[in-house]
Order: sequence, then structure tokens, then C-alpha cells
Amino acid sequence: MRFGAVPTASAEGAILAHSVAVEGGRLRKGLLIGAAEIEALTRAGIAEVTAARLDPGDVDENAAAARLAAALAGPELDLREAFTGRANLHAAGPGVVGVDVAAVNAANAVDPMITVATLPPWQRVAAGTMAATVKIIAYGVAGAALDRACEAARGAMRLHPPVMDRARLIVTTLDGAATGARAVVARLDRLGVSCEVVEVPHQVDALSRALAQGDAPLRLVLTASATSDVADVGPAALVAAGGRVTRFGMPVDPGNLLFLGDLGGAAVIGLPGCARSPALNGADWVLERVVCGVPVGAGDIAAMGVGGLLKEIPTRPQPRDRPRR
Repeated sequence: MRFGAVPTASAEGAILAHSVAVEGGRLRKGLLIGAAEIEALTRAGIAEVTAARLDPGDVDENAAAARLAAALAGPELDLREAFTGRANLHAAGPGVVGVDVAAVNAANAVDPMITVATLPPWQRVAAGTMAATVKIIAYGVAGAALDRACEAARGAMRLHPPVMDRARLIVTTLDGAATGARAVVARLDRLGVSCEVVEVPHQVDALSRALAQGDAPLRLVLTASATSDVADVGPAALVAAGGRVTRFGMPVDPGNLLFLGDLGGAAVIGLPGCARSPALNGADWVLERVVCGVPVGAGDIAAMGVGGLLKEIPTRPQPRDRPRR
């Protein structure tokens, strides 16, 4: 692509790089200059304009953005019409967004004029949420560079929609304290998951029986007292019911005291106390992936530490930092 000052008389077919005032209005940047525009510029006494002219093999900014976005998009992502060198991908429905970080980085390394920006991996989205934007910074790019970027980014993004539609939330009670179930139910509702809420005493036997009942593919445990050890009431009840604990504790704060396991093919998540708040916490990251069929193991949770220092919840009984004296 060639860019710079062009005599008005020879500017036909070039792309106007900066808006110009003419009689009766303005010629906007990005406009393809034709005979009518040259006439208007000449009447305004403008002898030259700053313009871009594509070389053979170059691809126009809108066509280039649309091609790269189409290559990037996987299932459940909708491509919107490109404009001003930008093409956006939007979620077709609720779910979590999977991103191949290395592939996106490779696409962005091809040419500085070719850019891809995405949501963070595993971000929860609703229908219509923008998941990625492709922006071609120049008015056109070399076709060969665009081909390399498309190949690098192919299929790098997809939306994982919910695969579960039912859950059973078991809340243990102690001394008549509020259960905090409402915030958990709201989280599930955002993903289209209906939830049965059951209250039982804060005892291993009672919780174990409640876990074993029903056929919900997802069983959540919210205990009245924080889970302090893998032998505490929540994890112990899961084992007593015939299940197994695959992970206790996570390097995300708030959310450290989560446990994960399974029982007869159902996923089991022991929620930390911060799940009573609607604010983002580590349980959200695990719950959303599990509901959307994304495997979450001990190693996945261990890898959540970088970026795992989340915003403090004001109602937290033991804030993470002591006030200075």
C-alpha cells in the first residue's frame, strides 16, 4: 500500500486518509475517491489530499478484517459485518469463551497492521456479548500477510455453551444463619440451569444422604461453616456418599476454600463461603466451565493463580489485609 500526498487531479481510485471540508459538507476519511469527489475538491481549491492506494495483491481493510474474523471464529460465534477495517465476533448464546492464546499471539505477530483482541480465556458471556474484534489498522494489507494471519488464527476461538440444565444445591445450616443460596441460584440462572435447593443440618451423615439423592448432573455444596480441611464436613460427606474429592483448595482469592469432586458421574463442587456474594470469585471460574462441559481438573485449578487475585468482597468476615495502624 502506498500512503501520502496525492495531487487531487490524479487521486481517483485512492482512499481518502483524512476528512476534508468541501462546499456543502465534508468528505469523510476512508472514502474511495471518484470523479465527483475530485470535482468537489477542485471547487474547494484543494490541490492535493492525503490518500492511500492499494498495490496489486493488497486486500481492502474491510475485506481483510472479515476474512480474518471468519478464520478465527469457531462454533457458536457470530460474525458481524465489517466496517472501518473492523470485524467483530459475538456470542450466539450464553457460555464460556475458549481462546487458543498461542494462535492469537501468532496472528498478531504477522504484521503490525493486523490485530486481534479477544476476551480473556474462559470468560462467561451472554447472547450478543462481543467476544473478539479484528481491526486492520491500515486501509489495506498485503494478501500474503493476511493469508498467514488467517492460517495462524484458524479456529482459535469458540463458544462452549452450557451442557447441563439442572443442578442440586445442598446448603447446610447451623444456628439458623442465612443460607446465601440466592446468589448461587442467580449464577446458574445466567447459564440457563435450573436449580433445586435443599437444606440439611451441618452434619456429615445428613449431607452425604442429600448428595446421594436425585439425578442432577451437577451437585453443589454450600456449608454453613467454612471448609478447613479435606476431612471437614463437606469433603467427608462426598466420600461417605461414595464419591471422591479431586481437588481441595484453589489459588484464587476470594475462593480459596473450594473443593471439586465427582459422585456416580455427577460433578460435585464444594462452594467457598464467598459464593454467597454475587461478586466474582474463584467458584465462578470452576462452576461456569463445569456447566459448559469444559474439563476442570486439579491441574487446571492450580494454573488459576496468575490473575487469581480478585477484587475483595466488602462483606467478607476476615478481609485479606489488616488495616494499617
